[in-house]
Amino acid sequence: MTPAEFVTHWRIEKDELLDLFMGTGSEALVSQKISSMGLSEQQTVVLRDVLNLVLTETFYTLLLGLDGVASIGGVQHSYRVLDEDGDLLCGDGRVETEAYAQLHADG
Repeated sequence: MTPAEFVTHWRIEKDELLDLFMGTGSEALVSQKISSMGLSEQQTVVLRDVLNLVLTETFYTLLLGLDGVASIGGVQHSYRVLDEDGDLLCGDGRVETEAYAQLHADG
């Protein structure tokens, strides 16, 4: 797996979580809480945008933290994340550029 593929999997996970949270009829607690709010269609769109930003920033920060270019919990360390073949995925700064491109490309 390449660092780009690693980031892609995290981006897909973020997108799937957003869909799960915003899905009507979902059994996810977040989705149920949102449904119980009785939001208008416009409010639902705004909430989706807000949750998308929250998830984007969270995943971006986690990826940069794993790559050693941002802190996690106020502590910045270098971590080495390897795939099952022993290939380096995080820890050398290659994830930072890819994470920005994939998570912030749409604004």
